[in-house]
Amino acid sequence: MKLFLTGASGLVGAAFAQAAERRGHHVIGTTHRYADPVPGLRTRLSVDLSDPAAVTALVLEHFPDAIVNCAAVSAPDECDRQPALAQALNVDLPAQLARLAHHLSARFVHISSEQVFPGTSAGAYAAGDPPEPINLYGRQKLASEQAVAAAAAEFAVTVRAPLLLGNSPGGGRSLHERLFADWAAGRTPRLFTDEFRQPCTADNLAEVLVELCERRDVRGVCHWAGTDLVSRLELAERVRAHFKLTPQQAPLAGTTRADQAEAARRRPARLELDLRPLAGRLRTQPEPLAAALESLHVPPAARAWYLG
Repeated sequence: MKLFLTGASGLVGAAFAQAAERRGHHVIGTTHRYADPVPGLRTRLSVDLSDPAAVTALVLEHFPDAIVNCAAVSAPDECDRQPALAQALNVDLPAQLARLAHHLSARFVHISSEQVFPGTSAGAYAAGDPPEPINLYGRQKLASEQAVAAAAAEFAVTVRAPLLLGNSPGGGRSLHERLFADWAAGRTPRLFTDEFRQPCTADNLAEVLVELCERRDVRGVCHWAGTDLVSRLELAERVRAHFKLTPQQAPLAGTTRADQAEAARRRPARLELDLRPLAGRLRTQPEPLAAALESLHVPPAARAWYLG
């Protein structure tokens, strides 16, 4: 298949390019300012994804069998700082790509977020549960889901994804890479003891996205995540233990939502997702945290510190 991939230099996009190449697909990937090689891309395109005319021209030129949207402003704080850019990439772009997919009768695979939910449920959120986002990022992701469904319901699948782990192309995008940056700089990360997530790796999610390109019978909104629900502090402790670092080498500090009430107001407390509907239909299976940790590497910028 010929796959048109947006956000090829991001954490998920880079993982998708390699997973799709392994399955024999021709990946056409977009990057913007990222200059280093992106393994897995057969064709690389430099484009400003906030420019609708440029995006349309490229998609129509390459006439793909499937469009995979991995581009986003995915940090909630960054959405608050740059709301116009976030609107362009998180809402307007997927809406445009969905219209193009409908026009080409192409498969469309879009990534949304667990943060469409408020995080107040004591159990796992099902895909059909009413969304109620509490921050701008979540509201934009919900708007993207609605736009995709309106434009290309018969061609599209939207995957709500969790907090992601992985080895990003630039070495600074994922959780363990940010932890290493703090430790190498002598900083002590502060993490919530009472904020819970269900992480998986970008590699595991990418395998799911490739399967969904090949499975047009799966449509609508679905959920994907890892198997383990952990607090942010426990996750960081598990990262530290995986790399055999001591608390003296890699200090961590716990904090609570009550201690940071203003920040917590825009952060869902507990995001557990019901994975059974999608997991029961795919070869790829949800990933235990222990397996996810095994795939992580020391980021290049911290290797001298780690080895020293």
